[in-house]
Amino acid sequence: MPLFQITTKNRKQCNGIRIEPGMSVQVVSQSVGNPVTTNGGQPVVDAFMRMYGIDIKKAGCLNTVDLNVERIG
Repeated sequence: MPLFQITTKNRKQCNGIRIEPGMSVQVVSQSVGNPVTTNGGQPVVDAFMRMYGIDIKKAGCLNTVDLNVERIG
């Protein structure tokens, strides 16, 4: 199972949620595809909630424009 590091690119404040550049989480994916676009990005949403207590989907940042996805393992 591949390991991905997802990092925010931009500062954004939306729906009362503040995103800072450089916020980063690691996600283990069941598939080799991009975890942001696979299964509605739920593993990425869960990882940001667990790490920072924010809902990245509610903030409108669950996309490849606002997130940098890098396969590290």
